[in-house]
Amino acid sequence: MTDVAGSDESLFPIAVLIDELRHEDVQLRLNSIKKLSTIALALGAERTRTELMSFLTETIYDEDEVLLALAEQLGQFTPLVGGPEFVHCLLKPLESLATVEETVVRDKAVESLRLLAPEHSTADLEQYFFQMVKRLSQGDWFTSRTSACGLISVCYQRVNNSIKMELRSLFRNLCSDDTPMVRRAAAAKFGEFVKVVEIDHVKNELIPLFNNLAGDEQDSVRLLAVEACVVIASLFRHEDIERYLMPSIKHAIDDKSWRVRYVVADKFVELQQAVGPEITKNELVGAFGSLLKDSEAEVRAAAAGKIKDFCHNLPAESREQTIMTHVLPYVKDLVNDSNQHVKSALASVIMGLSPVVGKENTIEHLLPLFLTQLKDECPDVRLNIISNLDCVNEVIGVKTLSQSLLPAIVELAEDSKWRVRLAIIEYMPLLAGQLGVEFFDEKLNNLYANWLLDHVYAIREAATNNLKKLVEKFGHEWAQNTIIPKVLNMARDQNYLIRMTCLFCINVLAQSCGPELTQKVMLPTVLGLASDPVANVRFNVAKTLQKICPVVGSGALQNQVKPCLEKLNQDSDADVKFFSIEAFSILFEKFKEVIQAM
Repeated sequence: MTDVAGSDESLFPIAVLIDELRHEDVQLRLNSIKKLSTIALALGAERTRTELMSFLTETIYDEDEVLLALAEQLGQFTPLVGGPEFVHCLLKPLESLATVEETVVRDKAVESLRLLAPEHSTADLEQYFFQMVKRLSQGDWFTSRTSACGLISVCYQRVNNSIKMELRSLFRNLCSDDTPMVRRAAAAKFGEFVKVVEIDHVKNELIPLFNNLAGDEQDSVRLLAVEACVVIASLFRHEDIERYLMPSIKHAIDDKSWRVRYVVADKFVELQQAVGPEITKNELVGAFGSLLKDSEAEVRAAAAGKIKDFCHNLPAESREQTIMTHVLPYVKDLVNDSNQHVKSALASVIMGLSPVVGKENTIEHLLPLFLTQLKDECPDVRLNIISNLDCVNEVIGVKTLSQSLLPAIVELAEDSKWRVRLAIIEYMPLLAGQLGVEFFDEKLNNLYANWLLDHVYAIREAATNNLKKLVEKFGHEWAQNTIIPKVLNMARDQNYLIRMTCLFCINVLAQSCGPELTQKVMLPTVLGLASDPVANVRFNVAKTLQKICPVVGSGALQNQVKPCLEKLNQDSDADVKFFSIEAFSILFEKFKEVIQAM
């Protein structure tokens, strides 16, 4: 009876699993799949192989999310079936999952099979894994054939020559399959397969397949062939690239589909590095120009984003001349492109040309382009130019830079449209970091002070908020000597809005400048404004005291802040009273902390 009871108990986990897997509730089925490893441990390796795997293979007709979880779990099941010796037991359920209609499930099954392939012995790989790949690649449904494309390369290197020949034959059939989805999958894995195949077979068998894919009627296949081209080029010598690949590359550059040309532009630098300097100089320089003037904005934007890297990778002896003759004319056109994404992509890299073309060419040819982009209506273009000023600064020096670009920045900073002024303010901390503290104090400090006095609230607010970033860049000493005196001077302004801005600045500066500066330099000005004739200023004093309480020492809180808040608490204005009471509550909490610390 004990043995029977033990047997029944050992069957219980699989019984629960079966019940949950057949349950109407999808979430219960999903949870049971996620517990498969626990069930397998309870069953033991032998019963997992014989019972669990067969059960799972029979029940692969479920919701996609359940199948996805199953495909992921099985990829980690090797220890649970008894180790690498029995890993082939996992192939059958994964093979079934690799044929389902839902793409994400198939992809996950293929991913798990690719993880399991190295765990097979050579004999098992030839006996089980290869046979599975063969079945998938010859399946009636395109779903199985697309999955086979991702599995051929992972077993190729470890099988014997006759199986290798058969695998190449299977891959050949997949590349010429009637279904575009299969050819697309084959093109996506072409570069991966080329890496593991012997070079002679690549030239004799795979290159004709590549040329067919590169000329396929479906643009989704042709664009994937471009990515494979980069891998093949990295394996070939100069003469082989010229002979086998250049015709397809030229065809892709002039392809009727913009999507193919876009991929060429996106992969152009990788292609350039793969083919080497000689072919780049003779073939790719002109091709790059045609991409920069492409009729589609997406292609021009992709090519424009590669200008800096392409120019840096040109042969050193002819780099400057090539850029000035074959690249710069297109760059000049792109600066005034009708599409903002193209101009933005160009602005993100154009500054990087300065170190390559040198000081004279930068001043003569590039600076006018920088000025044009700095005045562009698109904020991303302006930001990308300002973000990369350090590249130009290193080449032509801050003096030349300030003489050429600063007038444009000042012009924008004083523009009659407040949104233009606002855009420049937001870039100011970035600009300050690029050009340094001395340049900022000499050229931009007064400009910044004027923004704090601007008649538009949004400008004053943006300038106030950016003070914190400037102090973080330039330090407390700079703040004390340069910006704080200007801020405190605003407390005496005739306009109550400016006096309020003074308080807003102190709110921000107190967080960055620390207790000593706040207490000794800024607190007296705040306390002085408590007697302001305008109620809005007085209740902002209460709000400022509330914010700087955590920064100020306990002595100043007791002797200066507390009496001021008591005075405001007796104010005739209801708002002033309200905010002074709020500040008192913060002050009370601060006192409690001090007492507890003692």
